[in-house]
Parts: sequence; structure tokens; C-alpha cells
Amino acid sequence: MTDEVVRVDGLSRDFHGGGRVVHALRDVSLRAGRGELIAVQGRSGAGKTTLLNLIGGLDQPTAGTVWVAGREVSTAGEGELSELRRSTIGFVFQSFGLIPILSAAENVGVPMRLAKVPYAEREQRVAMLLELIGLGGQAKQRPYELSGGQQQRVAIARALANDPPLLIADEPTGQLDSETGRSIMDLVRSLVRARGMTALVATHDPALIDLADRVVSLRDGALIDPASTGRAAEGAVR
Repeated sequence: MTDEVVRVDGLSRDFHGGGRVVHALRDVSLRAGRGELIAVQGRSGAGKTTLLNLIGGLDQPTAGTVWVAGREVSTAGEGELSELRRSTIGFVFQSFGLIPILSAAENVGVPMRLAKVPYAEREQRVAMLLELIGLGGQAKQRPYELSGGQQQRVAIARALANDPPLLIADEPTGQLDSETGRSIMDLVRSLVRARGMTALVATHDPALIDLADRVVSLRDGALIDPASTGRAAEGAVR
């Protein structure tokens, strides 16, 4: 693997509550290279969202380190994390997360406004991204005027607004029917190929796993070797 974009070493995350400790993630190590689409699979509660949140700087680990595009995420301050999320990591969530009162074009443009991209450049890039996802004709429509699949496409375009090297998608097809879900995964795969970006996609849908270059499997917060009977994988998954 060349051009390493994500490096995770010995990552653990514990949650304390009600007099007990929940080990949401247990000593996870993995690598992700440029141009890879990696599916993170496992049942609900397996640790998929926790892993993606830690890689994306939305949470802090109990132990271990996270590096994204050569920058350490696990020890970064809030200011550095905010900048990292604006410029280096694009997020796509199951719930779409679009702003209801804004049009599709305006939603896509939000990250560029935050990054203070000049107006003319921003408008040109918004138009290009909407064409890229096949929604050039829906630029002025608001989220409630779009189907679920179209809303998720807008969310993907928004995540790509500042051309991040890493795309993190947490169950992006969870609210979609199987056909639409597959079209969204096909879109993500084509973007990875065309733009040379890295994508980490959490899913528990077996029908979508075959679209990934590689699969990372989690059970009870630990990596497992899918080729085995379920024993914990040793060392980094490559």
C-alpha cells in the first residue's frame, strides 16, 4: 500500500456509566491507503461508529493514536480538529444532515463558505459537484423536494466540497432501499477511483460489502479476521 492516508495504532475507547465500563473499541490497529474504499462491517454495537468518530476527530480515544494525512488526530486541540474537519475529512451520515431551508446548491456550498472560498470559485465548484453526483438540474430544490437517495447524493457532494483526501461515511445507505443504497455505494466507489481519495464506509448490509476494496470486520469492539471463525485479528489490518 502506498500513500498512507489513515494510520490507527492500538485504539481503544471506554465509556463509563451506571457503575460499569463499556469497552466500545478494543486495541484496534489499521491502515488505509490513498484510493482505497474500505467497508467497516459489524452488527449494531460492534464499534463501527466509535471507530469512525475517533478517526474523524469527533471523539477522543481512551488509548492509542490516530493519524490522518500525516497529522495526529488523537491529541489535537479543538481548533486544529475544526480545521482538519474542514479541509481534510469529509463526513456523510445516515441521516443526511442537510439544512432544510437551504437549496441543494446552498447546502453543498456551506463548507466552502466556512473555509472562506471566494464566491465565484465557490459557485463554480458547487455546480461541478452537483453535476458530478447527477443532480445538476436540482440545484435550487430544497431537501424536502428531493428523494432520500438524492438527499444523500447532496450530502456526499457537500462532504467533497473542500476536496478532502478522506471521506468517512457512517451507514450512508441505512435509510435507503436496497437499490438506491447500492447506487449510493456505486457513486462513492466511482468518486474514490476518479479523485484518488480514501473512503471508510460503515455498513452492516452484506449486499454492499462486495463493492469495497477491503473489509474491516468488528465484533464487540475488536477487529476480527473474516476468513477465520471469528478470532480477534492480530496486529494491523492491511
